Amino acid sequence: MDAEKPNTLQLKEPLIKKSTIQLLRFHFSFFLMPVYWYALSQTEGINTNHAVLIFIILHLLLYPASNGYNSYMDRDTESVGGIKKPMQPTKQLFYTTVAMDIAAVLLSCFISLYFVVTLLAYILASRSYSYRGIRLKKFPVLGYLTVIFFQGAVTFFMVMHGSSTDKTLAVPAMGMIAASLLIGGFYPLTQIYQHRQDKEDGVTTLSMLLGYNGSFIFTAIIYFLASCALGFQLISSLQMTGFITVQIFLIPVLVYFFWWYSKVMRSTTEASFANTMRMNILASICSNAAFITLLIIEQF
Repeated sequence: MDAEKPNTLQLKEPLIKKSTIQLLRFHFSFFLMPVYWYALSQTEGINTNHAVLIFIILHLLLYPASNGYNSYMDRDTESVGGIKKPMQPTKQLFYTTVAMDIAAVLLSCFISLYFVVTLLAYILASRSYSYRGIRLKKFPVLGYLTVIFFQGAVTFFMVMHGSSTDKTLAVPAMGMIAASLLIGGFYPLTQIYQHRQDKEDGVTTLSMLLGYNGSFIFTAIIYFLASCALGFQLISSLQMTGFITVQIFLIPVLVYFFWWYSKVMRSTTEASFANTMRMNILASICSNAAFITLLIIEQF
């Protein structure tokens, strides 16, 4: 009997399934992190404790819960969202996302009522984007606008308002617009390798609507508008040095963008998961570094 105990122990499932951890996609929070640093750099009088708490709420609870719920609804069998070989979700993933959302809301009560309300709006929008009964992601334009509005403008507002010592509501509109455009600029390229899988799932993404060539052209236009909005926000608030610094940090992203575009125009097979991830990682590293540097310049 004693000899059988180790085997019995080996058969026990871990408390948290590997699929649950994988599909929460914590690493994806890094791709969305630039908006946090950008908003924090524009905040006058930072409440450090609240800024740290907001970082935890967004990147360790809200974003992973949104990713997990999307994976639970989509049940992808091919590469998606930074995962080359996604596992199949279980009911545990669903319950975990609900628990994480509840935790995010409860922690938000330590920030402000406005923060709680905007966080709830974000959660509802995220669920509506993925939920099979509504499925905003089926609609290329509406789905796109929902994503960039909440991951950009709403997040910028939450961070700047919540991190400020006086809980300001005077959040600059141009800052929120720039944040949305920064998210929206590269968003179609994150979908470019998923055309076949999305079509099989009955989803028409903006990237599918635009096509391969159109996705790159659209990205270039939105990125230009994002730079203009960012320039207006920073220069009008006497942050010329900061604006130039940000543009320098983003040069490698532009170089990769045009190199990748030329490869895709020669062969659409280059619109692959690997190349998309390289773009995401490079853009995230450069953007995070740019806005952290901007934060240091403006705050310290």
